[in-house]
Amino acid sequence: MNYDELIAVIRRLALEAGDKIMEIYDSDDFDVKVKSDDSPVTAADEAADALISAGLRAAFPDVLLVTEEQSASHEVRGDTFLIVDPLDGTKEFINRRGDFTVNIALVEKGVPTRGVVYAPARDRMFYTLADGTSVEETGPFSVEHVGKVTPIRVAESDNTGLMVVASKSHRDQATDDYINKYSIKDMKSAGSSLKFCLVATGEADLYPRVGRTMEWDTAAGHAVLGGAGGRVVRFDDHSPLVYGKDGFANPFFIASAPAVDLKGA
Repeated sequence: MNYDELIAVIRRLALEAGDKIMEIYDSDDFDVKVKSDDSPVTAADEAADALISAGLRAAFPDVLLVTEEQSASHEVRGDTFLIVDPLDGTKEFINRRGDFTVNIALVEKGVPTRGVVYAPARDRMFYTLADGTSVEETGPFSVEHVGKVTPIRVAESDNTGLMVVASKSHRDQATDDYINKYSIKDMKSAGSSLKFCLVATGEADLYPRVGRTMEWDTAAGHAVLGGAGGRVVRFDDHSPLVYGKDGFANPFFIASAPAVDLKGA
């Protein structure tokens, strides 16, 4: 895999998909359908998926592609694949809350090693460079030209007062019970894979997820956090969260800066 080519392609496709999503987001109305798993899907999900899939297949025809909207037809063969959530945070999108993201990642030997997370309504974009380190690019964004890029790094966390980020749409008592095991300085809520990115930039120390997610929900954010020095581990035994699992379902997990003293389940 030519990582320089990969990053250029996924950055461009994320921006193009973001433009398509925002056209629909800013329209007066859009249809919402319900998938077989009872999750919502919109025209924005489908349009972004079609755009990204076509672009990745044209650029990397020999690499397996897994996307949320086409997942029923996929099973992982081999240890390298591209994985896409064209619109993570569909509920945020439907409720016009802005915390939705475009996510594209490369998984190698079970680990998301490169990825991009773009939040078009928030004007924030995070991605790994060819060397695997992570940056935030600040807008205005251009498909043709890369803007100002700033390296990002996780916080040197102080366990006597942690900043925690949790889900807007999936917060529950089990999450609160786990968070209460820590000494918390402050908390913030965010939607979609932005939570990984807030840990990656040092804006938060800890993001626990005690709830259902799929690999396409987490891979790009995981790659960005990893490239910023962070970690994502299973909730039950604190072993690394791995990808390429049958059915693509994740266990509960914890994303954090490495200085955080993780508590047991």
